[in-house]
Amino acid sequence: MTAEIIDGRAFADRLRATVAEAVQAFVAAAGRKPGLAVVLVGQDPASEVYVRSKGKATIAAGMESFEHRLPDTAGQDELIALVEQLNADDRVDGILVQLPLPKDIDGKVVIAAIDPAKDVDGFHVANAGKLAVGEEALVPCTPLGCLLMLKERIGDLSGQDAVVIGRSNIVGKPMAQLLLQENCTVTVAHSRTRDLPAVVRRADIVVAAVGRPHMVKGDWLKPGATVIDVGINRVPAEEEGKTRLVGDVDFESAKATAGAITPVPGGVGPMTIAVLLRNTLVAAHARAGFVAPAQL
Repeated sequence: MTAEIIDGRAFADRLRATVAEAVQAFVAAAGRKPGLAVVLVGQDPASEVYVRSKGKATIAAGMESFEHRLPDTAGQDELIALVEQLNADDRVDGILVQLPLPKDIDGKVVIAAIDPAKDVDGFHVANAGKLAVGEEALVPCTPLGCLLMLKERIGDLSGQDAVVIGRSNIVGKPMAQLLLQENCTVTVAHSRTRDLPAVVRRADIVVAAVGRPHMVKGDWLKPGATVIDVGINRVPAEEEGKTRLVGDVDFESAKATAGAITPVPGGVGPMTIAVLLRNTLVAAHARAGFVAPAQL
């Protein structure tokens, strides 16, 4: 068996096209463009690349992009004041504070300051709570994108046995909640799970989000399982002084057993920004009193 490769780039392109079409309809109805504000504190190179990518994608989708950069000397009060300013800005439908933040800034306090209606990262406790009880909420981009890819590949997820490896607030916990809403039987595994390979081996769906390169081996998998690899890990490359990106799943051994698998890179990564655009548009509809299109 050779697994089907789930093409995250193609998925992202389709979702961006859907969003761009829906943006045009929103502009015609609301008389304005949806707006996304991204805040970057400091000069982390990876974060700067990501922020630039978000800005380009936002503009390409027909939305307004508002980029705010603060020096790494900026304090927590200054950052929260900016967030409150964006909360009050009617042009802004979504606010994203790029993580990680400098060590002297409490990320939880900053996230709590974001208007939940503009929390397009889905990290605010109000949105996390609504997700937990099955109410409509803005959902973290990565797990929502994983769910959309699973539904596109499998269809109805009811009755599927799913294992989520990792229990972070960003991926693991919301991923489990989303799968439960789709009527999956869900196990959340983590560093204290006993006999993890045996737990994973019974799963029809495996979502690996633990941050350990190549942890999940091919012989951990049930034949035909669908594997979503959220991990992005840098490891030494064959060429001295170089690094390469790998996932939490040992791709080469896994593709011999899995029915379908996302590669790293090119799997989960590309769709995260596409889902961010989707969340911004959904937030814009809610703020305007519109119903978001069903295709979102």
